[in-house]
Amino acid sequence: MINKGDYIESCGSHIYFELTGNPNAKPLLMLHGGLGSTRDLVTLHPYLVEDYCLISVDFRGHGKSILEGPALSYAQYQQDVLDVLSHLGVTRYSIFGFSDGGIVGYRLAAQQTEHVVSLITLGSQWRLETDDPSIDILSGLTAEYWNENCPEDLRTYNASNPSPDFSRLLKAVKSVWLDTTDLGYPKNLVKQISCPTLIMRGDNDFLFSLDEAAALKASIQNVNFANIPFTSHAAHQESPQLVGTIVSEFLSQSNLE
Repeated sequence: MINKGDYIESCGSHIYFELTGNPNAKPLLMLHGGLGSTRDLVTLHPYLVEDYCLISVDFRGHGKSILEGPALSYAQYQQDVLDVLSHLGVTRYSIFGFSDGGIVGYRLAAQQTEHVVSLITLGSQWRLETDDPSIDILSGLTAEYWNENCPEDLRTYNASNPSPDFSRLLKAVKSVWLDTTDLGYPKNLVKQISCPTLIMRGDNDFLFSLDEAAALKASIQNVNFANIPFTSHAAHQESPQLVGTIVSEFLSQSNLE
């Protein structure tokens, strides 16, 4: 078993990544959500570390990664991840992405079809329609709200980030969430995804609606769908055993090469 972290230089910043699990197993890229970090996905590690080499990346400005260089965007997150994979010499890999991590996963799977073996997303939008109710939720998020509702996450960020500035990070991330340019959500690019794909959402997810999940499912050919009962957006933290078991089973069936 391995458990080590390191940095690479990417586009004017230092991006942090960790390697966990079986060093001789197939690579599984683990991508966290907006304003989160690699630690948010450790609830799934017990179901994956025996059979996969987990590559966990802190997005630019998040966790232990530095908020410098180009403006944040899903395209920039994608490039940072590709730079980590290139540094590691990884050319074939599967993806688990939560929320923003899944959005980056869609972009990778659509544009790196020869490299992505399988894709799993949880609570991850694929487009932002003008009447999407999540717009008001995301645009109205404040540092005060985050401090009141996620104080442990904020303390961890302040303790781990080399140059913590949560207000600056929040402003940058909100721009990512509301970006409707080609640097943002993959939109119709998802039709190019050809690898086995599993879309998941919590049954009470207030950001990724069932209708949007159904529309996404109809846009991808080789796709499965799981609606996780009794959970909301962060289903992997609310019901880690169920989500972990589903992820492990899907990977075992789709990762046969």
